[in-house]
Amino acid sequence: MEARKRTIVVSLIKHRELEVYALYFEFEYNLKEYCKNSGAFWSQSKNMWYYPTSKITLDELKELYKNKAILDIKNVTTPILLKPVSLSLKEQLTEEQKKHLNQFYTYLKGKRFSASTLKTYCTLVAEYIIHKDENRPIDVRSIEKHAEEVFVPKKSSVSTHRQYISAMKHYLAFINSDLEIDFNALAPRKDKKLPNVLSNNEVLELIRVTKNLKHRVCIALIYSSGLRVGELINLKIRDLDIDRKMLKVQSGKGRKDRYVPIANVILPLLHNYLNTYTPKTYLVEGLEEGKQYSPMSIRKFLKNSCQQAHITKRISPHTLRHSYATHLLENGTDIRYIQALLGHSRPETTMIYTQVRSQDLQKITNPLDLIIKQLENHKKIN
Repeated sequence: MEARKRTIVVSLIKHRELEVYALYFEFEYNLKEYCKNSGAFWSQSKNMWYYPTSKITLDELKELYKNKAILDIKNVTTPILLKPVSLSLKEQLTEEQKKHLNQFYTYLKGKRFSASTLKTYCTLVAEYIIHKDENRPIDVRSIEKHAEEVFVPKKSSVSTHRQYISAMKHYLAFINSDLEIDFNALAPRKDKKLPNVLSNNEVLELIRVTKNLKHRVCIALIYSSGLRVGELINLKIRDLDIDRKMLKVQSGKGRKDRYVPIANVILPLLHNYLNTYTPKTYLVEGLEEGKQYSPMSIRKFLKNSCQQAHITKRISPHTLRHSYATHLLENGTDIRYIQALLGHSRPETTMIYTQVRSQDLQKITNPLDLIIKQLENHKKIN
């Protein structure tokens, strides 16, 4: 009786700066020896056999194993993986495409978009240009197809998908296309997720376990003033008004300025930080004098602090802002003031915090508690 052939899953990956066909299969001695004798290389770190794509084609690989195993090559033949995965986005663009996208960047800059929006829109349009069939004109179906073949396999967020549709609307206007796309028809609906919120004790513990003075100031400021992480790193020394206990947030989201209060209890911490680090331009600076602190660094040390505080919730710097707003609401602050403190344009955005404050939910009698209470009362009567 002929032995059942093993299945080998083949993937196209980058390994040691090389593009390779990676082979994954359950250990079988004869198959392992065949790989070894056929010129495959073994990677101890990735626990796989592999062939550099410069040494063998996919057809040659299939021929090599046709009598030895069943090759599962769907990871290699997926359209998006056929692109030069070893190259960066910029390296995949032709010189003509780069010039074209630079002109698009200038066009967007003229619309006075923020630096973050400029980068996001140009990146999303560049991806579309790279993956688009050159012989096919831009139409609604090609825009949808790009989302299906790129965003869905990558499990990109709904927010990214919506930004892509918005970027394409601006791109079509830039190239004077006759095509008009309906944003609401093409863009997926926004997620209606409720934000994670820290308890009062968790906030205090998070600050307590953070020993680094600069890191502690960052956490305290984001929470006590309801700052976005981008607003924190953009704060300059001149935006700090110690006498009035205020911070001036300039050009926040939507290019709106606002004043936010500084908590009395962190003023000594802030004085200590300013005397110790003596920042020159920005309130929170990186290693290089006069340069902004990195958002990635904030996320990294916040993650470490959460681990030390034994907080298992999924936390980001924005969670501190959510917690600030929720705690204000729970303490009886009018929703209109919270809207102004957070810099929200629409009250609907602020109203989400009414769904996560605990007092209202705690007032509701759980039906299971009610049943048990009724049962206990019945026993007492009997």
